[in-house]
Amino acid sequence: MKPHPDDFSEFYSRENITLDIRLIEIGYRYFRPHFRVGTCLELGPATGYMTRLLVEDFPHVTAVEGAADLLSQIPHFENLTKVHALFEEFTPRTRFNTIMMNHVLEHIEEPIPLLRRIRDWLADDGVLILGVPNAKSFHRLAAVRMGLLETEYSLNERDRELGHFRVYDLNQLREDALEAGYAVEAEGGTFLKFLANSQMESTMNDSMLEAYHELGLDFVENCAEVFLALTTAK
Repeated sequence: MKPHPDDFSEFYSRENITLDIRLIEIGYRYFRPHFRVGTCLELGPATGYMTRLLVEDFPHVTAVEGAADLLSQIPHFENLTKVHALFEEFTPRTRFNTIMMNHVLEHIEEPIPLLRRIRDWLADDGVLILGVPNAKSFHRLAAVRMGLLETEYSLNERDRELGHFRVYDLNQLREDALEAGYAVEAEGGTFLKFLANSQMESTMNDSMLEAYHELGLDFVENCAEVFLALTTAK
């Protein structure tokens, strides 16, 4: 049976992903320069940790989430429309200037057909911000050296718990985007990660998190997260 977002919704409680949320709040600044003025579509908002930021930057945000329990945890905002639907079943009534899809593509069994579908939801001058965890993050490379992972692309326990099908690197993400008919406007990475989340929570304060985000600008291919800003290929 094909997995459903509801199967993994319990993991996304604030207790489980407190550090992830903090990293996304810090890393959000690297997405903002690529936003287009106008409407925004967020795909896979989970409990709305990025939604809270997007509603401050856009006059209207549409958030589409396949897990009803997660969608119900997103607060109400005047300029937010929440939609309970699988991406494969969602059909928007309008096109969007900015589409945000962060930490989603690794959950999709067949990513390229979905990326092609999303391309039709972009306005002519629109941008898709596509972010994923990075296989070549230093913490995964270290896990290979320690014998904890067979390769950096192997799924670890957390990947399986989250329902991931694969772990991307920047090259693979770029290849899928190009095959789906996009042009790459920009690419980047956020945060240098050397330790597991549990270790970071007990050793790193906000100043350290900020510093390792800034260092990521010099080591994009080895950041914990990588992203592309995509437009429709002409």
